[in-house]
Amino acid sequence: MNVEKILKSEKKIDISSRTVIHVLLVYNKINESLTSTLKPFDISLQQFNVLRILRGQKGKPANLNTINERMVTKMSNTTRLVDKLILKGFVKRDICETNRRKIEIKITKKGEEALSSMDIAMTKNDNDILKNFSNEELEVLNRLLDKF
Repeated sequence: MNVEKILKSEKKIDISSRTVIHVLLVYNKINESLTSTLKPFDISLQQFNVLRILRGQKGKPANLNTINERMVTKMSNTTRLVDKLILKGFVKRDICETNRRKIEIKITKKGEEALSSMDIAMTKNDNDILKNFSNEELEVLNRLLDKF
């Protein structure tokens, strides 16, 4: 990916700016690919993330705070994401009778089954995105990204 060519810039961009722009361009390309992969499932990337978090609870309920802490993209609209997943039948919400402020959220069987199908599509997408990298290169890339 040639940053100057994409930006149609005739002058060379300084390395710091070029690096930040490059990371943003790669992020956008990956985000578009992930969004496109999830489109047939009528689910957003954030909703997918919520389902994965709930599956990771291994049957134990989570509250909104737990979900928000574990989100890849931190956001304040976790309640709305959960509401949309409830409408799809992918999660259920229980309100504690003794403490109405305590809300427990769990993935449903339907949600687990849908997530399994999404996992297959997402794994294929991940492999397609990274097909030009060897495992060794991916290890190096991850070590470099860890420096952020």
